[in-house]
Amino acid sequence: MDGHILALDQGTSSSRALVFDARGQAVALAQREFHQHFPQPGWVEHDAQEIWQTQLEVARAALAQLRAASPKARVRAVAITNQRETCLLWDRATGTPVGPAIVWQDRRTAGWCDALRAAGHARRVQRKTGLVIDAYFSGSKLRWMLDHLPGVPDIRARAERGELAFGTIDTWLLWQLTGGRVHATDVSNASRTLLFNLNTLDWDPEMLALLDVPRALLPEVLPSSGFFGETDAHLFGEALPITGVAGDQQAATFGQACFAPGMAKNTYGTGCFMLMNTGSRPVSSRHRLLTTVGWQSAAEPARPAYCLEGSVFMAGATVQWLRDGLQIIERAADVEPLAASVPDTGDCFLVPAFAGLGTPWWDGHARGTLVGMTRGTTRAHIARAALEAIAFQSADVFGAMAADAGIALTELRVDGGASRNDLLMQMQADVLGVPVVRPHQTETTALGAALLAGLAVGLWQDASEIGARWQVDRRFEPRLQEGERRDRIARWQEAVSRARNWAQ
Repeated sequence: MDGHILALDQGTSSSRALVFDARGQAVALAQREFHQHFPQPGWVEHDAQEIWQTQLEVARAALAQLRAASPKARVRAVAITNQRETCLLWDRATGTPVGPAIVWQDRRTAGWCDALRAAGHARRVQRKTGLVIDAYFSGSKLRWMLDHLPGVPDIRARAERGELAFGTIDTWLLWQLTGGRVHATDVSNASRTLLFNLNTLDWDPEMLALLDVPRALLPEVLPSSGFFGETDAHLFGEALPITGVAGDQQAATFGQACFAPGMAKNTYGTGCFMLMNTGSRPVSSRHRLLTTVGWQSAAEPARPAYCLEGSVFMAGATVQWLRDGLQIIERAADVEPLAASVPDTGDCFLVPAFAGLGTPWWDGHARGTLVGMTRGTTRAHIARAALEAIAFQSADVFGAMAADAGIALTELRVDGGASRNDLLMQMQADVLGVPVVRPHQTETTALGAALLAGLAVGLWQDASEIGARWQVDRRFEPRLQEGERRDRIARWQEAVSRARNWAQ
């Protein structure tokens, strides 16, 4: 069947839009970065209006590319994928944000989360939500906004009266695209809030009470593949159905065709996010992984897909730090040749815990640490250590995932911008000890959302048709001997312990 899908890919550092054809090939792409705000140490904020404006601009630019190349091309639907735990409040009457969007990397609620754990709530929260109590998730951010957002009088009273709306970025985009007619999210994004019950697939009253969140704030929860609403006609020249919404990492898992239990992927973006399909029932983790909803189809609502997930907070963001903080490279792409100019790191290790450590440590108090330097250490060694840090952090997650699954995972599918870095992918295979497989189409986040939208409008029939289109670009085989691999991991673990004990 003919047709195209417009996929809006709203990420942590940029807004992108891609148009996919019926073969699942990207035929148009536009991207624009937006500002990052760091008002205090550990705080990270975005301007929600800037997010919307940049997303609208790139969507229009991608559609213009499509129509210039194929004037008669038909866009069947719109898909949304987004940075998941970033969230905001806005006024329902005016659509104006109430304060900035608080980004998933933000650590301002770490102390409050510590207090919740100390009070003995961790087990109950994991059982209901599949998550650990951490500042990473949007529920703690919402609680902070209701208690501390400066310059907003009577904010909690207004929230309880239903005058304000809460949302993750997908919800914010849906609201804007539909002119305020739709206040909704999908199950994958809802499952990242600390407020959502994995078994009932709805907001959990007990979690709302624990975090002191009014139900009136929250969006309707819908399947990831199904009808959400239509765009305002003036935005794109016609009203387009919005039929696919998923958080970026769940969308990437779908785009990687990880449809069978035991299949895993890792996305290398601002952070690294590894997900493994566990089937139609949630699996509780014993190794501090997250249990999350992968996706759900309106056609089969009783068969949602669940995943285990591990999160690395600093991946591509570490390379950005080399560029913008240390200023040892001019462009992110420069890191690969610089790192490749030396054969090893000279036993130098970088632990990029600039926003704490994610899986399996969940240590919000760890800080970035560079250890093992000598007078012979150069910027090339530091660049190589930065790439190795991405691989080592992902290996920590991979090991926890294999232990939870009870099986030896035999390969890792990879995607995201940094997956195009051949040196990093070889490092990843070396420290994992299993092959790393990069697909021909590495834009799997946007592709996954487009596939979910296309299934809802009949552009594709089922998962088997999608899986048959998945193609390998390159397979990276591990080269390190097992003894050397274990030694390197042990040295990495020593460096991690330094980062976790930096204040002692």
